[in-house]
Amino acid sequence: MDLVPALEEPLKKVLGPATAKVMAEHLGLHTVGDLLHHYPRRYEERGQLTHLADLPLDEHATVVAQVADARLLTFSSPKAPRGKGQRLEVTITDGSGQLKLVFFGNGVHKPHKELLPGTRALFAGKVSVFNRRLQLAHPAYELLRGDDVTETVDTWAGALIPLYPATAKLESWKIAKAVQTVLPSAQEATDPLPESLRAGRGLVPLPEALLKIHRPHTKADIEDARSRLKWDEAFVLQVALARRRHADAQLPAVARKPKKDGLLSAFDAKLPFTLTEGQLKVSKEIFDDLATEHPMHRLLQGEVGSGKTMVALRAMLAVVDAGGQAAMLAPTEVLAQQHHRSITEMMGELAEGGMLGGAEHSTKVVLLTGSMGAAGRRQALLDLVTAEAGIVIGTHALIEDKVQFHDLGLVVVDEQHRFGVEQRDALRGKGKQPPHLLVMTATPIPRTVAMTVFGDLETSVLDQLPAGRSPIASHVVPAADKPHFLSRAWERVREEVSNGHQAYVVCPRIGDEDDDPKKSKKKPSPEDDAEKRPPLAVLDIADQLAKGPLQGLKVEVLHGRMPPDDKDAVMRRFAAGETDVLVATTVIEVGVNVPNATAMVIMDADRFGVSQLHQLRGRVGRGSAAGLCLLVTEMAEASPARQRLTAVASTLDGFELSRIDLEQRREGDVLGQAQSGARTSLRMLAVIDDEEIIAEARDEATAVVASDPDLAHLPGLRTALQALLDEEREQYLEKG
Repeated sequence: MDLVPALEEPLKKVLGPATAKVMAEHLGLHTVGDLLHHYPRRYEERGQLTHLADLPLDEHATVVAQVADARLLTFSSPKAPRGKGQRLEVTITDGSGQLKLVFFGNGVHKPHKELLPGTRALFAGKVSVFNRRLQLAHPAYELLRGDDVTETVDTWAGALIPLYPATAKLESWKIAKAVQTVLPSAQEATDPLPESLRAGRGLVPLPEALLKIHRPHTKADIEDARSRLKWDEAFVLQVALARRRHADAQLPAVARKPKKDGLLSAFDAKLPFTLTEGQLKVSKEIFDDLATEHPMHRLLQGEVGSGKTMVALRAMLAVVDAGGQAAMLAPTEVLAQQHHRSITEMMGELAEGGMLGGAEHSTKVVLLTGSMGAAGRRQALLDLVTAEAGIVIGTHALIEDKVQFHDLGLVVVDEQHRFGVEQRDALRGKGKQPPHLLVMTATPIPRTVAMTVFGDLETSVLDQLPAGRSPIASHVVPAADKPHFLSRAWERVREEVSNGHQAYVVCPRIGDEDDDPKKSKKKPSPEDDAEKRPPLAVLDIADQLAKGPLQGLKVEVLHGRMPPDDKDAVMRRFAAGETDVLVATTVIEVGVNVPNATAMVIMDADRFGVSQLHQLRGRVGRGSAAGLCLLVTEMAEASPARQRLTAVASTLDGFELSRIDLEQRREGDVLGQAQSGARTSLRMLAVIDDEEIIAEARDEATAVVASDPDLAHLPGLRTALQALLDEEREQYLEKG
């Protein structure tokens, strides 16, 4: 019988079924190896206390602190026995700040006995706000009993206490005890780094790194472990991507070179403006790729309005010139229709192939979406099979089995992170040979993130805005602290409209859901602060504005649950200037282009991410008049959410914001989003701070794969690749 390697041993055998179940369900940890790679988030020194002032709101936090004061309060409560309820309020301190802990009901007796002034303990719970002050309600705690030789102090050997990413179901110290149990298995960890690389960089062996990260005796131990474990993550991931690039380079593709006096030349000749230097440079990179006999895999990054569509269209025309077809995939119908409209307008008679009035070098540009009528759809499919249509623009409908191309040469994907890997793959399978691939995103991605997430794609960046774009002024409107600022915001909207312009109002929710608070039977309690109430909804806000501050203006709504025809009609009216104010969800985030819209008010702006706010803001100031973006929030000034909004208001540089975004959020969120939901494998590597390691690891990985593509001489690395890339991620990398 084969013995299971120690690191692959299921946790339920080692820790018992109850703990293993919580670890699997809440932390995604299934084996001994998974738990050994669940690293402490930070360390507390036994003699020092946490900065209570830095606690993150709404997150599960663990603090080491001392009890300053404990009071048992009695209050009248109809639910409590004999009509009296008890509440224990404990104030803990770290010398620089204080935090209140609250225990209710039957939960007060044990802490009342144990949490006496002067007691030191670890406290864990979710940080919330009550009466504008931070508190922990019903925290779990573990007493730190000086130097008694108790189990607690044994478990927390050494002066450094590791604090683990925890959940409400499993506190940090319980995870620490579980880690202690499995730590001896670290000796059997196989080393993924080639010996020459490890020795050359002075990195400690993997078993030693695992021991030092979980049971450090000094801060130097932690540094040694981190340097080593970061290299593992960077290197193994870059090897996976390098293998992907290596495999791509072996694939055949048809080289597509534009004709000298073809469609592209005719299009360029009729452009009413000159292309920016950036557009010409990026176009050259793309044309060079298209001319090779293996498939292009390129990521085109550019701020909203930097002219990405123009660059993509020129690439599509070059492919049509070379006898192929091009498909552009958009994430929503509204966007597909809009791309179709703007591309046919840009091309004019060049998009009227086979029609009267069509130019000599012309082709047909067809639209294919799920909601098209049967006749239109049949015609579009026919145009694709017969090559009558050189360019097709569509949504997921393009991927269906029925859609056949005559000769698909290029796929352009708009807003990559909205497309699943399977969809990208299915469309690639429509070509006789793999088509060239151009992925466009308006989310600025720092260089190292691009190397980590889109490591199988070469990157081009458009960082100049075309002439004629106006600056956007952004301001935070603190609705709770200064209600008159909100009134002024609506006055500004009226001023813009009276100057002949239009405005957007964006809300996080639609408001016709079943869980609509108006339909809910439960009465909100006084504790339901701004954090607790549901996000503001389009339908409610539109109604309030039309009856209140924007009375007399033409206000319309737009959201994702409207039938496509209605959505299109609303957008057309807004684009034509018939509507003054459009109250919408984030459906306007990508691609809606109305140069006359100059103002945007984002309600509950703290509910959106940094890059999303930046995307939304890019919808105004698209014409010659200056843009205005107002970020409305009820969050307190000191909250991280408010700091995020201040950052957005302070700069228009998307790359700068994406750095701030990464620094404020955990890496996993950013990478996870960009990988179409695949769980990130980065636990130690900080994509922003470790730029150097990632760049070096990429070079090392490329060299290793070039000399040994199957990693035949590196069994440890092969094992690490299999362990690191869970199935979902494996697919992501396989399918590129």
